[in-house]
Amino acid sequence: MKYYSTNGNAPMASLKDAVIKGLAPDGGLYMPERISLIPKAFFNNLEGMTFQEIAYVVANTLFGEDIESDRLKAIVYDALNFPIPLKKVEDNIYVLELFHGPTLAFKDVGARFMARLLGYFNEKEHDGKSVNVLVATSGDTGSAVANGFLNVPGVNVFVLYPKGKVSRLQEMQFATLGANIHPLEIDGTFDDCQAMVKSAFVDEELNGKMKLTSANSINPARFLPQMFYYFWAYAQLLQLTQDENVGDKLVFCVPSGNLGNICSALIGTKMGLPVKRFVAANNRNRVFTDYLLTGTYSPKASVLTVANAMDVGAPSNFARILELYGKDYETVSGNISGYSYDDGEILDVIDRLYRENGYLLDPHGATGYLALKESLKDGEIGIFLETAHPAKFKETVESSIKETIEIPETLQKFISRQKQSVKLPATFSALKKYLLSTNL
Repeated sequence: MKYYSTNGNAPMASLKDAVIKGLAPDGGLYMPERISLIPKAFFNNLEGMTFQEIAYVVANTLFGEDIESDRLKAIVYDALNFPIPLKKVEDNIYVLELFHGPTLAFKDVGARFMARLLGYFNEKEHDGKSVNVLVATSGDTGSAVANGFLNVPGVNVFVLYPKGKVSRLQEMQFATLGANIHPLEIDGTFDDCQAMVKSAFVDEELNGKMKLTSANSINPARFLPQMFYYFWAYAQLLQLTQDENVGDKLVFCVPSGNLGNICSALIGTKMGLPVKRFVAANNRNRVFTDYLLTGTYSPKASVLTVANAMDVGAPSNFARILELYGKDYETVSGNISGYSYDDGEILDVIDRLYRENGYLLDPHGATGYLALKESLKDGEIGIFLETAHPAKFKETVESSIKETIEIPETLQKFISRQKQSVKLPATFSALKKYLLSTNL
């Protein structure tokens, strides 16, 4: 399978090159040249399959031409060794809990898969060079990538994050690890961090001296595996409802920042996953919601919110969504609706749902629940994504429900560790100087 650039000015790339480069030479994002349909028989047998079995079939459809089947199966089974349950919250509304992985966030799925895939390709190259992963994070990406790549031979990870704009627990999960993980605290916003990473990939001098790649959702090995859990959610819904036509009623609501999560699901539907429509939930960073309402895409500087992992003012994967729909606004807005909520609304619904249903949301899942509740029509069944454990946003959630919440043991182990960040200004020249000084 070959991959092309969304900017249309770069040579086609193999999966290996697309994964190792992360970003195309012309600054575009890599997309698969074709999207294959999964055979009907697969969907007829979903109810009896495990998450790993389902993910392997989907992965084989995506990557089977480029990776030996036994190695691909091993990558899938090793990466996805944790549960992702679907639970009923209220009539016709279900939640997909994506916080049962090692860092308690949905990004564990893509990050762990990518770490193993990159290790596989690096091992095959035998060139003795380390791969240097650059990743910008507004919260959970940093911890998922850092922990997914921790101590992977031949790989160094540089995590760029905005100073003072990620939660303390999120920061501790990637800024205390040491080893091959290098946290960089940037005096700016997430968009600054993302722009610095993109500049690094198109800088000829830097790329001539270091083998660089990205673990953000701009990398196809990070965003594509996220579709695995949409197929798994559908399989669980089939079992819970015993309705073989449930796909005709199914609405997925996705908390949306850089748009990689929803983009993976959209590709999944083109592979045959039955979904009626999608809802994108934004916080006050509502660039995508405004596009869906008006047809005008106007990137803006991001603003800080309680749902910080979605504080993105220039979502990279917007280009991929346009590609999927032939750059046709009517088609995009016909399949996806957008809703936006401020901090007050997010905090209020965390408290209300906890009081009424006993279900505790994190701020990102709260935007998903709000948008799904507002948009769901009669006869539809909705699934919203709970993308991180509420304890990762302990202060925010506790301020909402006025109760103390317990920190899982998985998170507690990071609290007492020493932070090891390097502070940098929000300029590419500062990043370049630092990277070249590492001699990695």
